[in-house]
Amino acid sequence: MAGPWARPRLPLVPTYRDCFATPQFTPLFLATSANVAAATLRGLALAVLVYTATESPLLAALSLFGSHFAQVVGAMTLLSVADRVPPRAALVSIYLFGGLTTVVLAVPGIPIAVMFAVIAVGGLIGSVHGGVRWGLLGEILPERAYVTGRSVFNMSVGAMQISGFAVGGGLIVLLGARPALLVAAGLSLAAALTARFGLTARPPRANGRPSIGETWRVNVRLLRMPRRRYLYLAAWVPNGLVVGNEALFVPYDPTGASVLFIAGAAGMLAGDTAMGRWVLEHWRARLLTPMLLLLGFPYLFFAVGLPLPGAAAAVAAASAGFASGLILQQRIVEITPDELRGQALGLESSGMFTMQAAGATLAGTIAQHLPVHQAISVMAALSLGTAGWLALSIARYEGR
Repeated sequence: MAGPWARPRLPLVPTYRDCFATPQFTPLFLATSANVAAATLRGLALAVLVYTATESPLLAALSLFGSHFAQVVGAMTLLSVADRVPPRAALVSIYLFGGLTTVVLAVPGIPIAVMFAVIAVGGLIGSVHGGVRWGLLGEILPERAYVTGRSVFNMSVGAMQISGFAVGGGLIVLLGARPALLVAAGLSLAAALTARFGLTARPPRANGRPSIGETWRVNVRLLRMPRRRYLYLAAWVPNGLVVGNEALFVPYDPTGASVLFIAGAAGMLAGDTAMGRWVLEHWRARLLTPMLLLLGFPYLFFAVGLPLPGAAAAVAAASAGFASGLILQQRIVEITPDELRGQALGLESSGMFTMQAAGATLAGTIAQHLPVHQAISVMAALSLGTAGWLALSIARYEGR
């Protein structure tokens, strides 16, 4: 590939400058950033609307993460689209649809049931997004730079969540939750325009027509390999259980929830920056288990009812563990054929979002019967237990 990767002597770890110097990386990054900002603002506004109307921690959690449940349906039926449609057209369509559903959610007086139906449809269409986006990133960057490129995008998620929760909290206070939803719709439109005019047209990565049968066939092929199956589970389960705790931030401290969301985004940003830019490849394998365990451990301290500063510190420390996802994604890429990578990465993304929704539901259910701070510590213990078991299983199949 021409560009920065053609230099005769490459650094041990590809740099962020190398990524941004690669054609098409920047517009994909900008479109993704706008979409993340839209999703962050939309989720916060919906959680506030639903919790204000129902005073239910469970429903507030579902409004924030409920669309992720539809991801499992999309993963079983739609994922073959990720490798079999032109990526630019797919991204533009997904962003426009996200903006449209956000406008619908902003309609005054919309019933809660209709709101959740719209959230589910949006999640179903969005299930293809991860496969299209990450498959396209794999085309833009060489394989050795994939982790660095993904870390840039994860850093963007952290930065957009920090700004989205901070600005979103202010917008909701000043304007109300429904006008904040209209701002989120505008951000989705910006993402669509950036993708349409910034990305070049590319052909599909694989031949054939997308279908439910093809989606199932490839999913079975991907999950049949035990090593890859455990990599998927490690990317899904500990992550999802910890994100379930994030769904309880509003009930834990309604006035300080934005601080906790910002702390989580900052911790994730720090972890991804360190892992993607500074950690050498041979060290990443050794860090997988510690990073998976870090996801849950700091949340155990919520059992004593932490004040807001202590809670924010614990959330930031735990969120650095999300960098384990970069290690797992790199291994999935390494053992997957090129023509299946879009669906493979889409399955990783959809499964992760589905487990996050399951974690949010479980956390909300536990919080219906226990004090919120105790529910958070229970979820932390579950995350620690599954992380330890999965790390041992991966090590066994990788011969370490």
